[in-house]
Amino acid sequence: MSNIRTVTVSWVGESRFEGITPDGEKSQIDTDGPTAPGPMHLVLMAAAGCTGADVLEIAKKMRVDLTRFEVEVSGTRREEYPKRYVAIHMVFRMAGDGLTEVKARRAIDLSLSTYCSVVNSLASDIPITYDLELS
Repeated sequence: MSNIRTVTVSWVGESRFEGITPDGEKSQIDTDGPTAPGPMHLVLMAAAGCTGADVLEIAKKMRVDLTRFEVEVSGTRREEYPKRYVAIHMVFRMAGDGLTEVKARRAIDLSLSTYCSVVNSLASDIPITYDLELS
């Protein structure tokens, strides 16, 4: 059975758009300016937010009490159109009680391979790599 998600994006002037969910949650998009993230930055943010939520939940189930969590995401784009991402690299920065490298990598790997809907919605030919920094 499918789970359909819908958003409406409206032009609000110049290169700016506003997205809204059925619940009324809004996001600003600026395709050519400094007022809001552009669509391609939003793809990276969505991937980071999605995998971040997964990793936090998995860590909790592993009885790890995270005190710091951050994901930095970089995307390499094609030079020609369509200028889609051809590689994505993430840097996970984590700290917490009970956190080990094995647990952190297990949580990240589970998210990226199984649970993160955004990452798994990207084209299958895009390599997604990561580094881990524990403190």
